[in-house]
Amino acid sequence: MGQAWVRFQDVTFGYETTSRPLLEGLTCHFPVGWTGIIGGNGVGKTTILRLATGALRPQQGRVTVPGRAIYCPQRTDDAPEQLGELVRATEADACEIRGRLAVEEDWAGRWRTLSHGERKRAQIGVALWLKPEVLALDEPTNHIDADARALLASALPMYAGAGLLVSHDRELLDALCGQCLFVEPPNGVMRPGGYTEGSQQAGREEEHRRRQRRTAKTAHARLRREAVRRRAKASRANRDRSKHGLGAKDHDARAKIDMARVTGRDARAGQLLSQLSGRLRQAEERLQHARVKKVHELGVWVPEARSKRDHLFRIAAGSIPLGADRRLRFPGLAMRPDSRVALTGPNGSGKSTLIEHIVSRLNVPKGKVTYIPQEIDLESSRRALDEMRGLRRDALAHAMTVVSRLNSRPERLLESEAPSPGEVRKLLLARGIAEGPHLIIMDEPTNHLDLPSIECLEQALDDCPCGLLLVSHDKRFLARLVRTTWRIVRESGGSRVVVGE
Repeated sequence: MGQAWVRFQDVTFGYETTSRPLLEGLTCHFPVGWTGIIGGNGVGKTTILRLATGALRPQQGRVTVPGRAIYCPQRTDDAPEQLGELVRATEADACEIRGRLAVEEDWAGRWRTLSHGERKRAQIGVALWLKPEVLALDEPTNHIDADARALLASALPMYAGAGLLVSHDRELLDALCGQCLFVEPPNGVMRPGGYTEGSQQAGREEEHRRRQRRTAKTAHARLRREAVRRRAKASRANRDRSKHGLGAKDHDARAKIDMARVTGRDARAGQLLSQLSGRLRQAEERLQHARVKKVHELGVWVPEARSKRDHLFRIAAGSIPLGADRRLRFPGLAMRPDSRVALTGPNGSGKSTLIEHIVSRLNVPKGKVTYIPQEIDLESSRRALDEMRGLRRDALAHAMTVVSRLNSRPERLLESEAPSPGEVRKLLLARGIAEGPHLIIMDEPTNHLDLPSIECLEQALDDCPCGLLLVSHDKRFLARLVRTTWRIVRESGGSRVVVGE
């Protein structure tokens, strides 16, 4: 594989449904090695990956792609075309990839029964095996448990081409990436190092801009005060040199005025004011150019909503089929109105299956359960956006306020053709919050969310008075929010749920 560089030269791109370009004048290079793409939901990270792999073409400018390019999307609805070939291949590289990512031989034949984490490993395994010159990965650690993440972290450094990585996994970005593109619509800034180094540099740059703005603002205010003082002085000078009101015989006063006009002393105040006006215009220009990022109010208030029942649900002990003669066994499970429960376990152990079993048996008033599944397909995402647009004005305004406080820009979202996977999760949560839920169930809530959005979601759920049932591999996220853990462990013939504090 040769030295591949993906080049963006003055690239502008926007979607038909948006009023302005998503990207404008973007110029950057992606060399051999991994480059992180950092930014909030909806700012264009996925668009950059699709432009870099030829799935989209710029409206202006040029994207140079050296050789074959593969894009691995966030969604894993469909099996990779070459998965069957990979699992049957006997060459050393295929065997190594299957081993590193624990891809099993029967996966091609039972794609629909695979967990999303297993699908993601298979998707990335096929891409690595094909050895493209350019590989773009969109949130590769979504759905993946700790063991699978370790497998992925060991496999990705094998790639020898130009890699583009969109991820909310800070550790992965720091370990893999030699540089990161921080997307700041409608452009972006390339900074050296991984996420931590790049974000620290971004913080220093922003603080420098804020100091410049404070200095410019102080200078502008001082000059405005001086302009007011000189304007008043010039006005007094104008009145003083006027002969209006002087008597015809007041020869001395008239002579003084005439002398001031001849010597130019009467015009001095006006000249000083004119000079200051030029300096004031320059100060206004400096203040206009000393722009800083707008700090949006984050966090979201969840209305006081708690069920008055003793329990949100009680489910008797039992078992659920997992396919291929495997079953998930569980004891009696229950949640009180203020319970906060984490459901954890390895990929494929039955977490989502158990959640669906619980949801199908809930006896909670209509509209009082907010359930956000692990994956939301494109059609459902578009339907959720259409339903949001169809809300009455006050309900829409309330929901969009919640979306904004979860770190997305409502105007851009409403203009989009389809929400990103992260944005549709915010849409569904915003709709649910508006109903005052008694129970919020989220399957992998941090999947597809950018880092600031995860922090906003943590804050929102931490303040929530209702019951929480969260499925997640994110230990840091769960540590802040839950009090009880239902842990799924593998055993002979399937899996088993263990309840503990």
